[in-house]
Amino acid sequence: CGVALIAVGIYAQVALNKALAVSSASASGTPVAILVLGVIIFFISFFGCCGAWKESYCMVTTFAVLLSIIFLVEVAAAIAGYVFKDKVRSVLEDRLWDAMRQYGEDEALTEAVDELQMDFACCGVNNYTDWATIKRFKVNDTVPLSCCRVNSTSCNVHPSPATVYEKGCLQSIEAWMKKNILIVAAVALGIAFFEILGIIFACCLMKGIRSGYEVM
Repeated sequence: CGVALIAVGIYAQVALNKALAVSSASASGTPVAILVLGVIIFFISFFGCCGAWKESYCMVTTFAVLLSIIFLVEVAAAIAGYVFKDKVRSVLEDRLWDAMRQYGEDEALTEAVDELQMDFACCGVNNYTDWATIKRFKVNDTVPLSCCRVNSTSCNVHPSPATVYEKGCLQSIEAWMKKNILIVAAVALGIAFFEILGIIFACCLMKGIRSGYEVM
């Protein structure tokens, strides 16, 4: 389960790298938090294996308690994620607008926006007309070249749905997340199932070890 969480954390960090570059620090910390949780579970599991191998009542009990705490934290995180899902959308939208306003001024941010628009085949926040609200693009009636759906140096001049991506990046990112949420949910349920099994088996082992002590 720890390895699975580590894999999910790395996948989320890589897949959302460009989107996170224009998002908030709290959003960018989510994949890292999943990764850290995976590492913690991995070492706790190793601790539990040692306790089972040595038949140490104290180590197995500690393992069961720590695993129970992690399970409760994961349940709380899932509930919080569902409750604040609209807030996450609002924060992402605000950060996308901020990134558009700083386009051309911050080199790293400009590159992140360009790669985001090309990777997700999108333009602007809600649609390509959002760039018309940015002064430097409004003057010449243009959009960034990364919005172009055709390979041409003039495709970004007087943009239209025929030459640039019409769909906004907010919508594209949301669609990507909905498409992959089933994978994340399946992994989370699988991990929760094995954590519950781990807690049950640890309790059974604790009972067996205690019985052995009583016999002795």
